[in-house]
Amino acid sequence: MIRFKKRSSDQEQMDDLTLGRNKIKAVLRDINMANSLLGGNRITLKALKRLMTQHPAGKYNVLDVGCGDGTLLREVAMMCKREGIEVCLTGIDLNADSISLARQKNSDLANITFERKDVFDLNPERDGSDFIICTLTLHHFSDEEILKLIGKFSDLVRFGVVINDLDRSRIAFTLFRVFSAIFMKTPIARQDGLTSIKRGFTRSELLSFSKSLKDADHKIRWRWAFRYEWSFWHKNG
Repeated sequence: MIRFKKRSSDQEQMDDLTLGRNKIKAVLRDINMANSLLGGNRITLKALKRLMTQHPAGKYNVLDVGCGDGTLLREVAMMCKREGIEVCLTGIDLNADSISLARQKNSDLANITFERKDVFDLNPERDGSDFIICTLTLHHFSDEEILKLIGKFSDLVRFGVVINDLDRSRIAFTLFRVFSAIFMKTPIARQDGLTSIKRGFTRSELLSFSKSLKDADHKIRWRWAFRYEWSFWHKNG
């Protein structure tokens, strides 16, 4: 029997940096389809827009950590265009094939750049940003790494951070198994999706992580479909 009391340490196949461009492209297509049907990216978009409203400025820099093929940053660009918000968008990912796909897919947008970088190698002077978004990436890290990661986010960001990740529960696991069997074409996406849920979070775990950033205000909300939106920003910032 699968247990959900603690986060799983099982590895996802997508974390294999040698997986290959064609497999990555197919898996990301499935992930993007699921996000579209279930409204996953809207969580990040709405939270980012709220933070922009709270921190008005003439122009913003937004960093997407774990950007994949750049689908979410493209949606951010489209949202900002509709709202008349000037933005400069940067996506980073460890997978060179994902970055190549992102550049190809978004070559028509001059305000988006993509770089193969490790977030832990970034420094505030060179890589600081107004906002950081991190969607379906946090669960790839261990608890110890997450504490380091959000500390890095706090150092890098001027205004606020939006994290959008998975609720770990038996209900989410069961429903995704049914959903993926019907709608997802690639075995990797189906299996990794289940692994992702097992690596996801409870509200109390996110609250525990948030306590390590005492100079920030935090807001953690449960969202459909079985996601947590965790936004934080510097106090008095």
